[in-house]
Amino acid sequence: MTRGQQSKSRPLRAEDREKARKRLEKLAWLLDNSIPIPGLNYRIGLDGFLGFLPGFGDTLGAALSSVILAEASRLGVPKAVLVKMAVNVALDALLGVVPVFGDIFDFAWKANQKNVELLEQYVDHPRETVFSSRLLAWGLGVGLVGFVMFIGFLSLLMVRGLWELAAGGG
Repeated sequence: MTRGQQSKSRPLRAEDREKARKRLEKLAWLLDNSIPIPGLNYRIGLDGFLGFLPGFGDTLGAALSSVILAEASRLGVPKAVLVKMAVNVALDALLGVVPVFGDIFDFAWKANQKNVELLEQYVDHPRETVFSSRLLAWGLGVGLVGFVMFIGFLSLLMVRGLWELAAGGG
């Protein structure tokens, strides 16, 4: 499929798109904002509680969050925006596995709400949303390449130091 091209299946009607958006809003609300905290002007959702289930809670949360990505893809959202949405889910899942900090992060990050808002932004302002999503994707790519180069440089220094130590020059 080329950039900007819809899926080969029949295009979604406006009514179907609106129903899908409402379903996604409801799922994001359930996972991120469905439970008010008494005395505070803050809400949490089921996603944070899933993180308390050892071993598979964060995986289950990521799977539920992936429903929003799959539906966004079905709605024809471009790859650059889907990547930005996937980064939100990945951060939620990866940091969620860290004991204590991850649980707090799960309640605060609200990846599902961010992804539904990103979908809304795409519908309202497609060019700007795609542009900012591409910037993020490029930034992540450059950052990853830089990180790999940094690790390679550190490895080279370690091997060099070990070589000098083994040769008796250290």
